Amino acid sequence: MLENYYRELVCFLNAKLGNRQVAEDVVHDAYVRVLERSSQVPIEQPRAFLYRTALNLVIDGHRRNALRQVEPLEVLDAEERFATSSPHTQHDHGQRLELLERALAELSPACRDSFLLRKLEGLTHLQIAERLCISRALVEKHIVNAMKHCRVRMREWEAC
Repeated sequence: MLENYYRELVCFLNAKLGNRQVAEDVVHDAYVRVLERSSQVPIEQPRAFLYRTALNLVIDGHRRNALRQVEPLEVLDAEERFATSSPHTQHDHGQRLELLERALAELSPACRDSFLLRKLEGLTHLQIAERLCISRALVEKHIVNAMKHCRVRMREWEAC
């Protein structure tokens, strides 16, 4: 049901932000947030909920960028230097990556390729459509379906 609002929300955010790629990234993040909701209560107004989530992400991004611009370079360097994770955390990330790879392997090649070209190579939907010789709308559906599939499968496997 939420997929119906994808293109509309990208256009809305593109008009606000003036950058289609950033708008698409925010919409992807908004979809992930909505799909990761732990609440079992159904969303009464999915369109409004998705828009609010996306706008909150934009606001959070602006706040983070504003904060980063006023921080001295030494603080940013120190944060990076101490950002190493523990072996336990690295092991958890490795396990999650294995689960993600398993989930991606279950997808059709076009769906998996669309997702990977977007998330790993940062290609736009139009570039992916041209590379895979499919429509842009199909690229958008593939990416959303891949995100949903991976989220569901990882939750199932992590619950075991």
